[in-house]
Amino acid sequence: MGTTIYLTGEAKAPSNNPITTQWGLFFVGLVVDTETHVIRAADCSATLPLTTEFVRELLVGRSLLDDDALVGTITDRYHGSSQRALAASVRSAAAKYRDLAAGSSA
Repeated sequence: MGTTIYLTGEAKAPSNNPITTQWGLFFVGLVVDTETHVIRAADCSATLPLTTEFVRELLVGRSLLDDDALVGTITDRYHGSSQRALAASVRSAAAKYRDLAAGSSA
């Protein structure tokens, strides 16, 4: 079993979104296996539990290094008002992960 790390990604949510009122930003939290780069667990700053469950379904079991495919899935399947914020937060988390991976291999 590989080592896991926890990281977050964040993005601005639309100003009329309850997420912005409650938290100010949209956050996604991910547990990632550093050997396989696969997302093992996911959570987000959604206001509805159903949203969080759906986001988990979209992300868990997929490689964080393939953020283009993750964003494509979000665009195709997630049609909530925070779609762009979710996609941007996943890209943010993927960028952090790449920076961490590059730093640990140096």
